[in-house]
Amino acid sequence: MPYSDLNANNPELLRHKLSLETALISWRELEVHYARGSVIQVSAELDLVEAGLQLIQDSKTQFEAWLADNLIHSPETTDAAAWHAQDAQVWALVIAPWVLIQVPPAKEQLH
Repeated sequence: MPYSDLNANNPELLRHKLSLETALISWRELEVHYARGSVIQVSAELDLVEAGLQLIQDSKTQFEAWLADNLIHSPETTDAAAWHAQDAQVWALVIAPWVLIQVPPAKEQLH
């Protein structure tokens, strides 16, 4: 069932479906999508599922506000290189043709 059909009938069902489609994945597996320019980085301040929902709903005003506040953006080349070197894991959600990613917060060091 396409996302638009779920959204029209039940936005909460769509949120649930999107939450089930998020996954922690190696950045290296997403590099081909990054090279194509189809990766969108979502700030840790936002909910990844909500960002996906807004993308599906074509919420242009919301996305423009997030862009203006730098809460969503294309990953920087330096970040991509660092993630590759660290073999980093990121949260990902595919909303074709886009791949939304969110970098998990660094684990706190125990002293």
